[in-house]
Amino acid sequence: MKVVFDTNIFISAFGIPGGTAEVAYLHAVRGTFELVTSVAILAETTNVLQSKFDWSQEKAALFLQTVSQIATVLKTQPTLHVLRDDPDNRILECALAAQADLVVTGDRHILKLKKFHDTAIVRLADFLRMFPDEPSAS
Repeated sequence: MKVVFDTNIFISAFGIPGGTAEVAYLHAVRGTFELVTSVAILAETTNVLQSKFDWSQEKAALFLQTVSQIATVLKTQPTLHVLRDDPDNRILECALAAQADLVVTGDRHILKLKKFHDTAIVRLADFLRMFPDEPSAS
C-alpha cells in the first residue's frame, strides 16, 4: 500500500513527538506500508519546522535525510490547480505521480475531496485504525 503524508502529518510527527502522527510514521519505518513523498512536500515541511519550530538548518537536514531513507521521494512538477491553497495541490500531485492508495491529512480542504483519482483521502485517526497492532511512539 502506497501512502502520501500531508505536510501537517510530518510536522506533527517530528515537531510534536509522542503523538499519533509519530505512530503513523513509525509504521512506515517498520515497513507496514510504503511511504511516498515529494521534494515539494519535504521543502514545505522543512520550511515550517525551521520557521515555526525554530529548527536549525542542521536539524532540518537530518529530518530530510531520515525521511529520504524511509520514503520514496518523487520530483513532481507543479501542474495541478484543484485547491485554492497551492501547497495542497503539491500533495495531490505526489499522490497522482505515486499512484498512491491513500493520502493522510488533517487539512479540511483536502479531506473534503474524499478521493482524488484513485487515491482515498483519510484523516490520521482513520488511517491508524487500519493497524490494530500500533507501535508505540517513544
